[in-house]
Amino acid sequence: MTDDSPPRYEVNAPNAKGLYIGDGVQVNVFGGRPEPAWPIAVGRVPPLADCWQPRPDEQALLPVGDSRTVVLSGMGGVGKTQLAVGWATSLWQREHVDLLLWADAGSRQSIVSAYAQAAAAVGADSRWEGEQAAQWLLQWLATSGKRWAVVLDDLTRPADLTGWWPPATGAGSVVVTTRRGDSALRRDNRVLVQVGLFAASQAHEYLTAKLAAHPGLADDIHGVAADLGYLPLALAQAAAYMIDRNMACGAYRGRLADCRRGLEHLVPEPESLPDEHRATVAATWSLSVDHADTLHPAGLSRPLLQLASLLDPNGIPAAVLTAPPVSAWLSNAAGAEVMAEDVHDAVRNLHLLSLAVHDPGNPARSLRVHALIQRATRDQTPPAVRDSATVAAADALQAVWPAADTDLDPDLGQALRANTEHLHHTNPDPLWIPDNGVHVVLFTTGSRLGQVGQVRAAVDYLQRMHQIAHRRLGPVHRDTMAARANVAYWRGASGDVAGAVAAYGLLLADISRVLGPDHPDTLTTRGNLARWRGQAGDAVGAAAESEQLLADRVRVLGPDHPHTLTTRANVAYWRGQAGDAAGAAAAFEQLLADRLRVFGPDHPDTLATRHNLATWRGEAGDAAGAAAAFEQLLADRVRVVGADHPDTLTSRHSLAGWRGAAGDVVGTVAAFEDLFADRLRALGPDHPDTLATRHSLAYWRGQAGDAAGAAAASEQLLADRLRVLGPDHPDTLKTRSNLAGWQGRAGDAAGAVAVYEQLLADRLRVLGPDHPDTLATRRSLAHWRERCGDLSSENGARTDTEE
Repeated sequence: MTDDSPPRYEVNAPNAKGLYIGDGVQVNVFGGRPEPAWPIAVGRVPPLADCWQPRPDEQALLPVGDSRTVVLSGMGGVGKTQLAVGWATSLWQREHVDLLLWADAGSRQSIVSAYAQAAAAVGADSRWEGEQAAQWLLQWLATSGKRWAVVLDDLTRPADLTGWWPPATGAGSVVVTTRRGDSALRRDNRVLVQVGLFAASQAHEYLTAKLAAHPGLADDIHGVAADLGYLPLALAQAAAYMIDRNMACGAYRGRLADCRRGLEHLVPEPESLPDEHRATVAATWSLSVDHADTLHPAGLSRPLLQLASLLDPNGIPAAVLTAPPVSAWLSNAAGAEVMAEDVHDAVRNLHLLSLAVHDPGNPARSLRVHALIQRATRDQTPPAVRDSATVAAADALQAVWPAADTDLDPDLGQALRANTEHLHHTNPDPLWIPDNGVHVVLFTTGSRLGQVGQVRAAVDYLQRMHQIAHRRLGPVHRDTMAARANVAYWRGASGDVAGAVAAYGLLLADISRVLGPDHPDTLTTRGNLARWRGQAGDAVGAAAESEQLLADRVRVLGPDHPHTLTTRANVAYWRGQAGDAAGAAAAFEQLLADRLRVFGPDHPDTLATRHNLATWRGEAGDAAGAAAAFEQLLADRVRVVGADHPDTLTSRHSLAGWRGAAGDVVGTVAAFEDLFADRLRALGPDHPDTLATRHSLAYWRGQAGDAAGAAAASEQLLADRLRVLGPDHPDTLKTRSNLAGWQGRAGDAAGAVAVYEQLLADRLRVLGPDHPDTLATRRSLAHWRERCGDLSSENGARTDTEE
């Protein structure tokens, strides 16, 4: 029997510096989507500001019942988002839209993510995600006939909208807010509206409303408004400061004048902020943070803002702010022990003084600090403090990442990646210290991209990390070579097996020369090179290299070291892949005895060995024995790790497959149907294990006699594997092989020949002429070419449908 859930090859997984030890990598993706129900609002529309001031001149330019796109452009803090909020709220309250989409446009990824979320809400296939779902939404906006409104808030780079502008239709309208005023934002159907400051009368009305409950403070509202340049953000902060300090306008103006000279180094982005208003914002921030720092817990608001100024302005996870590395850094800065409740109170102080927005209902993006305030804060932070805060923030981000993304909320994962990348962009130097190497969170971010299914994005990101490591640390630094190992691993995982072999081969030569032949990293690299050579089709060579590595690991590490035992597992695995299933089973039986002795019966490595032993016993001909062993293993995995753990679900997958091989085809189909439902719920539709279950379910339906149904299911699976894994991934190629086989068995021999011909060309290109999968495709093609001449013939090779 050939199993889509093969015996677990015990790969070397990434260690803290990006090299690989231990067992494999887990993956996690989003789950199901809600059904459409009109009207629909997608995204969180911010609330209208307290004492919100109408701005009729600008509001009159916003689209009303037409298909225009209006781009609101201006400096940070002038109220662009508030204008969009008022427009969107009015449309919603008057029931003028069927769909209201509010999207964070801070990056191309966030735009695509919001579009994908909206696509799911209005009825897209729940299995679609990312760019496929986003493209579907654009088509839906253009053709559905529904009334819609889209707000793209805080566009940072106009290029991020290239290819993602909503369509110009009579049914919908668009508002974009941005600090940019690029010519690329102007087009026939786009109106660029420059949002300016408050008029003097508006500023007066705003401050009057804010100070209405404190009439004794309103002695010079006109003077304060003029000193603050009529900037709405500055007015809000000043009003909060005056109220909290019980300070009259006249006294505030005096303090403001005194403090300006200390902030001459505030230099925001020139394209975003008019020159005459820079000092005003800085002075307002300086006064507000001084006051926030006096509130309980005293001395904590300033360092918290200093750390937050290094992270993503679109939102910092609450768990990062309360992680032990941040608490330790804040304790050192404040000169007293800082507890989680102290951090919460300091966050609320920043919120009170309008220095930040605290959203406790959104733990993945709990604290938002305006980019202008972040810039002012960073520029006023001493370099040594800024660097130590950078390291503390990086340590906190790493601490919040779980061991794998299986149990990670997708929104939190995206926020952690965004915060890591922003931290690295803002202050990279402390994260690249030659004596210490690269901070591990930079490698974690890349690996987690791959683990959530974005394998090609992981390769691109890690290639950038390698380039930076080469430049900053030099080509022979251990972390530079670790970056190369990361890139090589994810190249292989993306389907470029030959590229992984080549990359590991070059890495092995360099790492052996620099670190020596017996260094742990050298031995690990040899293991990974053997692994990918085996994946490229040379199982015999992989077994031989693994045996040589085993001898060296026994000599260097001893016979009971976990790495030595893992190498023994790999030797057994490749022996089985090379054709000696009985020898593999015997080797795993011996390994099981040693792992029981070293680790005990419930250790993950012990359970993995039982999995492999059962599989190779089945491959050696004892299908019923394999099924019985997997039944016992399943009970233990449920007890040790729980019913929904990926390893437990894998045991169910193998148990179902071997029951089918033992003759219970109908029961196997039912078992895979149940498993598919559970994997869909626990792992999401695009997790590789979920896709593998669909593959096996199609196979066994075909074995039960429904070849046409198996072909249809394989065709649907192929579309998803192409989208998730890409065209050259081994699983995608396997699905194409099964599709051809089931088409032939369903009576379409000519169609099977056509698919096999295309598949053979691709397997020759990707795997080479001698790979077992290439040879199997040749045999299947010959078989179905023969069948085209005599459809009643049962002679010839079997098709290579693969379970």
